[in-house]
This record gives sequence, structure tokens and C-alpha cells, in this order.
Amino acid sequence: MKFPSIPSLLLLSTAAVAMPTATVRDDSTTRNDIKNGLCAPVSVIFARGTIEAGNVGSIAGPPFFNALTSAIGNIAVQGVDYPADIIGYLAGGSDAGAQTMTEMVELALSNCPDTRIVMSGYSQGGQLTHKSAAEISAATAAKVFAVVIFGDPDRDQALANGLDAVRLTICHSGDLICDGDAIVLPQHLTYGEDAGTAAAFVKSKL
Repeated sequence: MKFPSIPSLLLLSTAAVAMPTATVRDDSTTRNDIKNGLCAPVSVIFARGTIEAGNVGSIAGPPFFNALTSAIGNIAVQGVDYPADIIGYLAGGSDAGAQTMTEMVELALSNCPDTRIVMSGYSQGGQLTHKSAAEISAATAAKVFAVVIFGDPDRDQALANGLDAVRLTICHSGDLICDGDAIVLPQHLTYGEDAGTAAAFVKSKL
């Protein structure tokens, strides 16, 4: 049996160290980093869409988090626990869910004072984001560096506390939910495609 020479082993070792490591994907529909005490330079508070699973869903949330991790590195993600039912959507977004979102923003800043907050939501989660933006204090709003809303039913409404200045709303052409209708067409179910655009926007604000 022929063994590699010492120089060859050194070259192989150096190559192994130099090779970039793959970004670990996390497609979980539930994320509780803030509740679990994780601190990171950026904390994403995310509200899922109607009838999605877990507390961050699967359509827009996980692709966004993965793209953001690739773009900026370590992040903490906290989903908003709320019913995400159709009644809540028709009512303009769950009030209790919006309050929970506000509490999660405040918890993140309480546990990790130096973290930068990203508020985000998809569909009814966008409604919650609007409501939560109006509930947080001006001091808290000053620590929100970006707001990203996918398929926003309230896209024509400004965010309170000056957060329109750091807001990105992504609405697909033909998505009737963005027009305030209660009709879900295929265009409303493909916002994972915009994860890279959303991540680049957040990176630009940081």
C-alpha cells in the first residue's frame, strides 16, 4: 500500500482548513431563541401567516432566516405565538398576537440590550407587525433597524413610530391579499423566493 508523503498530507490538511463551511439551514416551523435566552447581534421577531404551522410557519419565515444567516451571520429568531386563524385575519389581525409580538420585541431588548431588532411578518403576520409598531414605545422603535413584511394586507398603511423609514414591503403582482381581499391565489404562497431580497435589505440597514 502506498501512503501519501508528509508534504501531501500537509497540503490536504491545509486545504481542509481553507475550505468554507456550509451554512447550516434551519427550516423549523417553530423558533424560540429569545425565550430560550439566546443573544445574537440581530434578533428577528417574526409573525407567521394564517393557518401556518408552528410560530414562524414555512412559506416566508424559514427561507428568510436562512438567507439572513448567510448574509450577516449569527441571528436569533423568535416566532410570535398566536392563533393565526381566519377570524383574526378578517378582523385586521389578532390584537392578542400583536401584543405578544410587542412583548417579544421588549423581551429581546431586555435580555440582550445590544441586539438589533428586525420586525417581520407574512400575511396576517404583516397585520400584527403594523399593530405592534404602533404599540411599542419610541425608545423601543429606535432599536428597530428593519421591518420586512411579505404579502402585506395593509401595505398602503404607514407604520407608526417612524418605522416606514426602515420598512420593506414585498407584494407579488396579482396577490389579492395585498389588496386587502380574503382570496388566496398562488402568488401569495411563493414569498420564500424573495428571501434573498429581504436579507439584502436588512443587511443594508445594519
